[in-house]
Amino acid sequence: MSRLRERLLQACLGLCLGVLLAPAPCSAQAVTASAAVDTAAYATGDGWIDRQLADIDAYARRYPDSYIDELARYLDVRRGYAAAVLQAPGWRAGDLYLACAWAQAHARSCREQVRAYSAGRAQGWQAVLASQGEADNAGYRAVRHAIVASYDRWDRPIVLDARLQQQLGDHEQRLGRARDALQPPATPTPAATR
Repeated sequence: MSRLRERLLQACLGLCLGVLLAPAPCSAQAVTASAAVDTAAYATGDGWIDRQLADIDAYARRYPDSYIDELARYLDVRRGYAAAVLQAPGWRAGDLYLACAWAQAHARSCREQVRAYSAGRAQGWQAVLASQGEADNAGYRAVRHAIVASYDRWDRPIVLDARLQQQLGDHEQRLGRARDALQPPATPTPAATR
């Protein structure tokens, strides 16, 4: 009887381990595949921006309040409006971020850009931006810089391409410039004013 019990115990352990270990590779593959789909779905015409927008989706899912605060403080969109857009079918955090950053770069309201993308969503971001006559390099540059600044404020790691590295420097250089900008101007000493 003890031999039968031992064999049953081994069989149960083997089955349990098999069940526990089998889903792990499948889950990892599903996550990788969904990330690739999300990245491709943006199709802004700039692969670096597409990858960051997919990552912004992940950040916003995990930290929705921080994401909405970022939009409100730095991209000039009301919190209530941002939350409402994110509840609308088909809108992702990256879509809203791009709409607001692009609008800011072109001195427009985020609402205008949201409406433009809503009307042309089937064509994708690159076509929507081109149809407005504004798919320019300066607009893409402004969005790239806004993304880097957001990641710095979120203390989220980001890999810059060579062009951004040249324009903005590394993380420590960006932090140093931010600290310098916060320093009060030096006040002249009484002897220096004479």
